[in-house]
Amino acid sequence: MTSSRDKKYNIMVINAEGGIKQLNRKTRSLVILIVFILILAIVSYIAIAGLNIGIYVVKPLGSAIKQGLDLSGGVYLVYEAQVSDNEPDLDSKIDGVIGVFRNRLDSKGLTEATIAKQGERRIRVEIPGTTDLQEAQDLLGRTAKLEFKDEAGNVIITGSDVRSAKPEYGADDTGITQPVVALELNDEGAKKFAEGTRANLGKTISIVLDDQVISSPMVKNEIPNGKAQITGMASMEEAANLANLIQSGALPVPVEVIEMRSIKATLGAGAMERSVLAGAIGVAAVLLFMLLYYRLPGLVADIALVTYILLVFLVLAGTGATLTLPGIAGIVLSIGMAVDANVLIFERLKEELKSGKTLGAAVDAGFHRALSAILDSNITTIIAGVVLLVYGTGTIKGFAVTLIIGIIVSMFTAVVVTRYLLKLVMDFGIKNLKVYGVKEVAQ
Repeated sequence: MTSSRDKKYNIMVINAEGGIKQLNRKTRSLVILIVFILILAIVSYIAIAGLNIGIYVVKPLGSAIKQGLDLSGGVYLVYEAQVSDNEPDLDSKIDGVIGVFRNRLDSKGLTEATIAKQGERRIRVEIPGTTDLQEAQDLLGRTAKLEFKDEAGNVIITGSDVRSAKPEYGADDTGITQPVVALELNDEGAKKFAEGTRANLGKTISIVLDDQVISSPMVKNEIPNGKAQITGMASMEEAANLANLIQSGALPVPVEVIEMRSIKATLGAGAMERSVLAGAIGVAAVLLFMLLYYRLPGLVADIALVTYILLVFLVLAGTGATLTLPGIAGIVLSIGMAVDANVLIFERLKEELKSGKTLGAAVDAGFHRALSAILDSNITTIIAGVVLLVYGTGTIKGFAVTLIIGIIVSMFTAVVVTRYLLKLVMDFGIKNLKVYGVKEVAQ
């Protein structure tokens, strides 16, 4: 039989255990929040200043993100294929020319250049960081040079000997079907290729385009009829890319420059620095306003907003998107919408707290009530951005890309990051509603 003293002792133990559990929950949430802020601060520092540890080098995001011609200046060229609209396999041939352009620019270290198809017969090339129009035109405009060489460097056939190169599925020696590039040579090329393959059985023949080796298949048997297959492709896409490069070397589509200009950066170095400073001041003002007006939720929103800005620039750098002046406008607009989402959430939270609900219930209800408005406004904006991306050209596309990326990231940070951080803060057990920006509570 348990005495009243034992019962009192048991209650005290249970209370002590409950207090320990509560203390552990507060400590865990505090540790998670501190770790989150520390990681955010470290990543932000690396994003701004970069990192150099031995052989590991991380560029600052400012240099990792591609800049458009309006920010960095450069050369703008538009080529047009000199063929009729009913030219057979026109798309494939244009893709081949684009592949040759990319190969040439990359070989010169101009990896930041943008090459894109414009309409059916035009190719737009933007090369930031250079202003020499003649050099760019000479680099891109020369006829592609295609050669098949043996291991000793002797030329077996050239591009003029290749009649066609097509991606298709073919069987290898074991009968397994796989992506291949089917080559067909003209009569003169067939004769030279037969001699070359006979002399190089069991060796490799390199396919060289503009002095760059693009493939080195092994010769397994003599090819006397001018028809050969290049095997070892991992996918049909890889086979198509190789076929386009070979085809463009053998049968280059005649192209002509119809527009070219050297573009100076719209913003000079000093103007760019001032713009960055203005942006930093604007963001700081927004962070201060959220903190002063919404108190503790405002602090949470500030952390989420910094996370948002960091994620946007990481996505831009990771996807290889080109940042332009309209693109910066898209980022600024999406920052405003990210703040707007937090304002909607916190106003709903304040209404729920004023109605007398507990903090946990108010947070859940506030997010639930604000979610539909956030989704409606952001989805309609994304639809507008997609329309601009599909039907717009040039800088319009740059604005659309950054706007869409910004809106998607802002929804994630507002709905997921802000809510998670607010839940962590709630575990601290702060009961004073003034800390949450609420002055009056319904009785």
